[in-house]
Amino acid sequence: MQKSWISLGLMSGTSGDGVDASIIRTNGINQYELIKDKYFEYDLKIYKDIHNLKEKIHNIEHLKKYKNEINNLERNITIFHAEIIKKLNISENTLIGFHGQTIYHNPDEKISRQLGNGKLLHQLTNRNIVFNFRKNDILKGGQGAPLTPVFHHLISIKNEIKLPVCFLNIGGISNITIVQDRENLSELISKDIGPGNCLVDSWVRKNSNKKFDQDGNLASSGNKNEIIFEQAQELYANRNNKKKLTFDINDFDISFVRGLNLADGVTTLTDFTASIIGEELSLSLKKFNEKTLDILICGGGRRNKILIKKIQKNISSNFNLKLIDDYKINGDFIESQAFAFLAIRSFQGLPISFPGTTGCRKACIGGELIKN
Repeated sequence: MQKSWISLGLMSGTSGDGVDASIIRTNGINQYELIKDKYFEYDLKIYKDIHNLKEKIHNIEHLKKYKNEINNLERNITIFHAEIIKKLNISENTLIGFHGQTIYHNPDEKISRQLGNGKLLHQLTNRNIVFNFRKNDILKGGQGAPLTPVFHHLISIKNEIKLPVCFLNIGGISNITIVQDRENLSELISKDIGPGNCLVDSWVRKNSNKKFDQDGNLASSGNKNEIIFEQAQELYANRNNKKKLTFDINDFDISFVRGLNLADGVTTLTDFTASIIGEELSLSLKKFNEKTLDILICGGGRRNKILIKKIQKNISSNFNLKLIDDYKINGDFIESQAFAFLAIRSFQGLPISFPGTTGCRKACIGGELIKN
């Protein structure tokens, strides 16, 4: 029997509202058992500081300009993660997969900056920490994202999901993983396909005291502005970064809905997001057009019923949108479970990214380990 380890994955996504924590037992290859999932909401100051900082940082020079703010927020975020570890009361041998909070991602500049100090977290908790998961992939010619495909592959095996299958993760950014082979990880295909929740979330934050459009309620109450929608589609079709393989939230802009009321802005942005996801899904899954294919949706965006309905209208009828929850898997914690799994793979010296998932030159080990 293969040796297994217990690990804790800590993930703070694009929404910047808190930390998903998942404890799993895994051999890092083909087995895993979920022990616990729990969400920890950031206090209001950290939440506001994250989004204020994100709005200021649009290029690598801004990382230098706002260095003091970045360092202060990084310290606060790291302390918050240390408190989570203490609250979970995990054993001393538990390995921690610490993703941190992404504030800038640009693989063309060989940088993906996450707020999270692995050395400080180690000092505060006296635990073995794996962090900085994306750096090595970027240095080896990859995009540094997405990193969850190897875990999507494991989910497919463990749950005996019919292959081929497509995972659609709708977080701040939308990305897909196509799993085609039960054994060969080199057959994995993955990429970012466009915005997820980031456009609607940003509009809602700027125009109300809410953080997001819960269940698509605002989208269902507003009216799409057809002229603005068509202009936005045309601008997107003629964008300069068509060859870009990964996205940062700064790659997208909501200024085109300026002047609309809250609900109409949400409806127009929801339709725009669904049209991009639908178009990119159709292009990415072109070779499966003659087959029935399940698309399993995970991430916070799956709760937006209006968005999901609109995506379905924009794709072929033989592509079936399903929630990952249908397999008794909580779709809110896929990424935190993934980083618990990636931490164990990193600890074992196993690759976490592949040419078909990030564009790296060859299968790539990732993550930095700080151990006792």
